[in-house]
Amino acid sequence: MRDQSQHIIVGRIAGIYGVKGWLKIRSYTRPRENIFSYDPWLIKQDGGWREMTLLDGKVHGKRLIAALEGLVDRELARAIVGGDIAINRSQLQEPGPGEYYWHDLLGLQVINQQNITLGTLKKILETGANDVLVVEGEQRHLIPVIWAIYVLKIDPEQGIIQVNWEL
Repeated sequence: MRDQSQHIIVGRIAGIYGVKGWLKIRSYTRPRENIFSYDPWLIKQDGGWREMTLLDGKVHGKRLIAALEGLVDRELARAIVGGDIAINRSQLQEPGPGEYYWHDLLGLQVINQQNITLGTLKKILETGANDVLVVEGEQRHLIPVIWAIYVLKIDPEQGIIQVNWEL
């Protein structure tokens, strides 16, 4: 199992909003406004992580905006634009039986029904219709996440994802 204290990237600072230090937020959570349920945020800045308290966050039209403690004007906010937003793994609820956080599956070996290793799960793409596993090995495989058709079994304890997929 992975280290439970790792940082989980949940979004990015996309820009400045207004003159009082508010920020435009790009969220990677589902639904996207769930990013506001985590506090504190860890902001990547100058190669390190800075813990910041979320004062307010809201949906504003088609975008998300947030106010963080200590950011009282545009210039202070500008310093963290482009930074990743992360949380500590301990801030996440434990998933239920048969549920997984995608980031916990990255790095697992992907094998087919013939026990042939296809490669390692490198990332998961969100396509709208269904998510897609990006598996890299001798070849690159893009496997739709459709349970019982292509994805047969996930076993994080053994470090494998079993799929119905040919070479």
